[in-house]
Amino acid sequence: MPTLTTTFARSFAQEWVAAWNRHDLDAVLAHYAEDFEFASPLIRDIAGVESGALVGKAAVGAYWGLGLQRIPDLRFDLHDVLCGVDSLTLYYRGHRGMVAETFQFGADGKVVRAQACYTCGEAGEGRS
Repeated sequence: MPTLTTTFARSFAQEWVAAWNRHDLDAVLAHYAEDFEFASPLIRDIAGVESGALVGKAAVGAYWGLGLQRIPDLRFDLHDVLCGVDSLTLYYRGHRGMVAETFQFGADGKVVRAQACYTCGEAGEGRS
């Protein structure tokens, strides 16, 4: 994929946040390749997967669906979009505080890998 444009990055960010805020899981997943990888420390807690990573739309969709059930008022507030070469990072406020989520894109413009990092609690301990 060529260098991401600002237009693409902002459009992706707006569509992604809007889909999450509507709780439209199909619209969220439409941004991802079938076999994409997602890593988050919350995967350990919620899905019980020690590696903190899931692969594929079915696995990640089930995990995110569970999250939407557990947090029925989930809402994201976008603060900034950071552009890279074949990736971008969204900096937003979620239900646990600030989140930096990085998305790496394949040649077709779909996300192939994503990783979420959350605000740490006091003394570097993760929030729960």
